[in-house]
Amino acid sequence: MQQLFSTRDVHPRERFDYWHEVTRKNIVYHDGQPDNRLQFEAEIKAGVLSDISFIRTTISPLTVSRTASHIARDRNDDLLVYRQIAGTWALEQEGREVLLKAGDLTLIDPMLPASGTFSSGSDVLFIKLPRRDLEARIGKVRRMVARAMKPLDPETSLVSSFLAMLPARLGKMSQVAEEVLKHQTIDLIAMSLGKMVQSDTPPVSSVRGLVLLKVRAAIETRLSDPALDGQAVANAAGVSVRYANAVLAEEGTSIARYIQERRLARCRRTLKDPQQAHRSLSEIAYGWGFSDMTHFGRSFRKAYGMLPSEYRKLASQAGSGS
Repeated sequence: MQQLFSTRDVHPRERFDYWHEVTRKNIVYHDGQPDNRLQFEAEIKAGVLSDISFIRTTISPLTVSRTASHIARDRNDDLLVYRQIAGTWALEQEGREVLLKAGDLTLIDPMLPASGTFSSGSDVLFIKLPRRDLEARIGKVRRMVARAMKPLDPETSLVSSFLAMLPARLGKMSQVAEEVLKHQTIDLIAMSLGKMVQSDTPPVSSVRGLVLLKVRAAIETRLSDPALDGQAVANAAGVSVRYANAVLAEEGTSIARYIQERRLARCRRTLKDPQQAHRSLSEIAYGWGFSDMTHFGRSFRKAYGMLPSEYRKLASQAGSGS
């Protein structure tokens, strides 16, 4: 991660104002009030993983708020996942209050008013991710905001540790690796949110969101199996084939179409990866569950406008700067 700002480089009288401006630009537009302006200290580092932004800030005690007027000025459609690294942060959104301690996670929607108070020694990692990508996996998130996800259960512990590990590796990976990790990051966050709301009696929309997550996961983990079909997916997700298809229909697809879309996306990613250049087209296609090369070629061309061999050639030329 690259350092964006440090109060060490700024006169004490101007430290908070500088920090405030940087965080307004890189996180969300908001107001803040430090406990002590002249003793205010902070540092901000940032990095990206594909189109996910990571911002880490260490900060002196202060109170922050984002109101309806801030939202009107800065209609930020990303969602924010916070991981507390050190210190505590008490925040409120949608009438819910949560106190984050080290290792805890929470979700905040910048399109809703919120407020919070950082304790002394606070160190927080902000993850900004596209709303559409998370809601495609879990449904509408409004009822999930400002709820603590604590690393007491295995799923949330895994997510918390994974997010803590990523910042040190940002900017050091290939584009292909970043795309893989982007989807893994969003999948893990969605999994943790789904686990959190399972203990409730969720409305129908959230039930469908959880089913959608399970169906997608069932498909993603079995893509290499050429025998994967609707019944196998439904069995793994714990629902009927009819219901699984009804949920996917709301996303404009079906079990069969989604399986093919994901297989094609995996093949495309492999064809683009220079580390996979030694593998033949047939090995790649069969490896991701296709059983007919003619069908694979036609499906790939329909999805991406060119044959797999043409796509690999263009990707290779782009990677070599030709």
